[in-house]
Amino acid sequence: MPPELASIDDLVQALQRVGYFADRRLATAVFLALRLQRPLLLEGEPGVGKTALAKALSEVLARSLIRLQCYDGLEQREALYEWNYAAQLLHMRAAELVHHAPTLGTGVSSLPPEGALAPSGGRAALGGARDIEAEVYQERYLIRRPLLQALQAPAPGAVLLIDEVDRADEPFEAFLLEYLGEYQVSIPEIGTVRATATPVTLLTSNRTRDLHDAVKRRCLYHWLDYPERERELAIVRAQVPGASEALAAQVADFVHRLRSQPFANAFQRAPGIAESVEWAKALVALDTLVVDPEIVSDTAGILFKQREDVAALTKDMAAELLKPVEEAG
Repeated sequence: MPPELASIDDLVQALQRVGYFADRRLATAVFLALRLQRPLLLEGEPGVGKTALAKALSEVLARSLIRLQCYDGLEQREALYEWNYAAQLLHMRAAELVHHAPTLGTGVSSLPPEGALAPSGGRAALGGARDIEAEVYQERYLIRRPLLQALQAPAPGAVLLIDEVDRADEPFEAFLLEYLGEYQVSIPEIGTVRATATPVTLLTSNRTRDLHDAVKRRCLYHWLDYPERERELAIVRAQVPGASEALAAQVADFVHRLRSQPFANAFQRAPGIAESVEWAKALVALDTLVVDPEIVSDTAGILFKQREDVAALTKDMAAELLKPVEEAG
């Protein structure tokens, strides 16, 4: 762990310098994950900043970010490694040509390739075939996927983001256990590969399904909720410097109230931080000075991604949401 991140406050400030505003509970979870070298599982609604945290950490720690995007049907070979079958086949054909080449008058060397046996009888041929088979399972023919890339990243290591792990299936969760528990993986043809430098590992979940307890036991856990109004305002200010103070405050107030009762019940999913920032950028692009119900109606498709939610945000509701807090109360 870098010496400049000696405390939770140091981590909060470092994240803020790269544009990520973490509350103290989240910063504590990240700090402990770094100090204890444990994976951190982040659960929460879409758009609350789970993926953005991994990107911010890679900047703060000066580590490369490696991302494994999970999806239904994700296979181990797509997450860990594959063999370069085309290169292996070319190697085997080349070895066979050398193995069967005449020893005189062809311009081809009579010496066998390094590590191979000369074709002098059945036993030698069998030994040569075994040598060729061993040669094609060398690391140079290995195509590294995110997990293996993270384990073999040179010091200081990588930040590995296993994004939306809830989208993968349960067998894939079981496959992850060795990596999460010991920072190692097993490759049958090579053996056990252990971390060169312990990767900082973040798993994210939108909780579309419950993860297995075995995965959770190997991780520290944090539920990432929608930000408080002041933190969201700080995020909008940082991400949309072109927005005036008044416009940024209106965006933060509007979205914060939109997520609160009784308005939240009208929508399938409340806007996340990403939508708040995009909406602020759109308002700046439209030269908006003051948000009114008309502009809310025109730009509702930025805040919501469901047709029903866009329709639910009527001009009357927008006018109610835009009232000053004291007047609305």
